[in-house]
Amino acid sequence: MDLATLIGIIGAFAFVVMAMFDGGDPAIFFNVPSLLIVVCGSLFVVMMKFNIGQFFGSVKIAAKAFMFRIDKPDDLIEQAVAMADSARKGGFLALEEVEVNNSFMRKAVDLLVDGHDAEVVRGALSKDIVLTIERHNVGIDIFRKLGDIAPAMGMIGTLIGLVAMLNNMDDPKSIGPAMAIALLTTLYGAIIANMMALPIADKLELRMNEEMLNRRLIMDAVLAIQDGQNPKVIEGFLKNYLKETARTIDALKE
Repeated sequence: MDLATLIGIIGAFAFVVMAMFDGGDPAIFFNVPSLLIVVCGSLFVVMMKFNIGQFFGSVKIAAKAFMFRIDKPDDLIEQAVAMADSARKGGFLALEEVEVNNSFMRKAVDLLVDGHDAEVVRGALSKDIVLTIERHNVGIDIFRKLGDIAPAMGMIGTLIGLVAMLNNMDDPKSIGPAMAIALLTTLYGAIIANMMALPIADKLELRMNEEMLNRRLIMDAVLAIQDGQNPKVIEGFLKNYLKETARTIDALKE
């Protein structure tokens, strides 16, 4: 569970709800037609921009903003150094018995064990990285589009409400409530865009960057192992993938 995402979304909605209660009756902020225009309207417009599989697949992708487990670069480096040592002692076939939990690293090691040359290994892993980025970008783009469309649908709902209000100008008592309902669609659009869709898109992009960093680390590690480089040398250049503070701490430990 990603605590930053969970705490962030709960905290943001908590303050908005507190402001609604502070303003009196919170029921005045709930209007079914406004919700239908913004929520359902936005979803259907976004659906038009993608195919059905991509649209419904975005629900699964969104879960990564809340529940996502990624290997620490330090652990990957440690495992890569151990594999480099095993390969130097027992050859590439010795890596077949190594337990590897990371699926991308397992694929890379299998290519190495199968005896493919460096260019084939690099090409296969690079292609995997590119295709993964494309899949991630589709999910990110869906939520960015939702963040763009929701406020626009809110404005459309507001305009509909204003037209209905102006049509009943002969009843002054109805103007205030009608205006409030018209503005609710703008509120709903702003909430969906700025408190849900766009933050989720940004978090998914962060997750993608973290995963791609790990995959590039793994690719460099496997190619270095294939090249027969010394495990200590491999460890040294792989640490460039770590943040500067982490590299400093590792240097002090040594």
